[in-house]
Amino acid sequence: MDRASSPCSVDIRTTSLPPIYTTVSHSKSSQPPRLAAIPFSIYTAKLFVYVVSTCVLLFVLSQISLLQSRSIPSPQWPLSLVHQWQKIILDTTSDGPLDATASKVERLRDAVTFLPLKDLRFAERPAEGHTWFISSLNDTSTGGGPQHLRFPSDSSKGRVLCLKGRDFHDGSWNYYALAWPDTLPRNATLMSGLTFVSYNHYDYDNIWHGLSTVYPFVAWHHGESCRRPPERWVLYHWGELRPEMSPWLSKLMEATFGKPPSVEVFDKIMEDGSVCFEDAVVTRHNEGGMSMERRIEAYDLLRCSVRRYCNLSSEVDGDANEVNTIRLTLFMRRGGRSFRNESAVVEIFQRECDKVGGCRLKVAHSNDLSFCDQVKVMSTTDVLASPHGAQLTNLFIMDRNSSVMEFYPKGWLRHAGVGQYVYQWLSSWSGMRHEGAWRDLAGEECPYPEGNFRCFDVYKNGLIGHNETHFSEWARKVLGEVKLRKAGDAVPKRMQDPAGACACS
Repeated sequence: MDRASSPCSVDIRTTSLPPIYTTVSHSKSSQPPRLAAIPFSIYTAKLFVYVVSTCVLLFVLSQISLLQSRSIPSPQWPLSLVHQWQKIILDTTSDGPLDATASKVERLRDAVTFLPLKDLRFAERPAEGHTWFISSLNDTSTGGGPQHLRFPSDSSKGRVLCLKGRDFHDGSWNYYALAWPDTLPRNATLMSGLTFVSYNHYDYDNIWHGLSTVYPFVAWHHGESCRRPPERWVLYHWGELRPEMSPWLSKLMEATFGKPPSVEVFDKIMEDGSVCFEDAVVTRHNEGGMSMERRIEAYDLLRCSVRRYCNLSSEVDGDANEVNTIRLTLFMRRGGRSFRNESAVVEIFQRECDKVGGCRLKVAHSNDLSFCDQVKVMSTTDVLASPHGAQLTNLFIMDRNSSVMEFYPKGWLRHAGVGQYVYQWLSSWSGMRHEGAWRDLAGEECPYPEGNFRCFDVYKNGLIGHNETHFSEWARKVLGEVKLRKAGDAVPKRMQDPAGACACS
């Protein structure tokens, strides 16, 4: 700025100050007066400092006054100085034309961007990577626990999860966004408490697919020392909202978390409104990436929880010496994948059981049993023999180190893919022994050319035959090994206190 615009100008030289002169009187009046030099005093220096300070203060006040009267600063001013003074003025003036904080909040609300829950870019590989569900974010895993997303968290930069839309048919019409808790999107409803948001690539009706989806929440809950249960569940299948889970799965979650699961369908939210969650956990990979130790801990928690829920935690089956008792259960199906001649299979296993001291055979049909009936059957089983099917999902309820024998109809080995091995995996993850499988070679032939994918539809629900020689030898071998293991147990497993498994550290 030129000096003319300043209230006061001072020219400070770098050379020494000139002397100050005064008149000196002489006794002879005929001589003209002469000037005498007076040294520069400290009082004069103080006066100089006061003058300079006054000029600086006037300059500063003039700039503040000018900033308040101009909406656009003069381009000849240094921009950094302008910005600093604008910040001071806006922060200290509450009754100005625009409240800065409110303006920022409104801008952040408008900046919230909703993206499709179902990212069609991953339509050809929906289960790979971080999946097509909330595809913009990466998962977190702690100490071998389940892969998950947590909102708010450091990875979300303190932002909460918001959902918009409740379409049951097309996941690309349902949306998600992240927002800071104090700048939620317009027309948003904040739901308090903990929310579990589940992604399922299959469904929630089949108890195996349902268990594999809710299981990581159990593992996460255990890793969090079981501090609090979820207030609600939000269930998605390919990004499409689902209103419920199977009754068996619902009972399992009730037993684990202490109350029935509340499945949210957003029916009380305005059509164009959104929902944000105070605290949310999202899982997308089932048990993928978990360590074996964490998997077994989670199944221990499930096992203990359902036994306690069904009042079986301290129940014994009435035998005075359980170490010498071997409990064999044939868990049967009706319809697809049932035995073609069930009575013949029962006879074979009964005959082999009779040869082993202390062996007792039980035959049960899964669709005849309530949830707690199934828990009781599994809790009193050492050897489980059953066709491949969802009823085998109950196997984790047995005591650890129990045995599983599995049976398949014709065609599964060639056409069923990796899904045929799920109960081998479940046996391992829950601490059981999968004793192998028998695959029927006889049955209906596929009418389509060799290798045609439609052949699996032919074989999927085929009936299962039997081989008396193989079944007898197999049963004899497994029962003998179980007898040896149980004889080596110092304390019967059913007599041990299972309460420790229900406790969270």
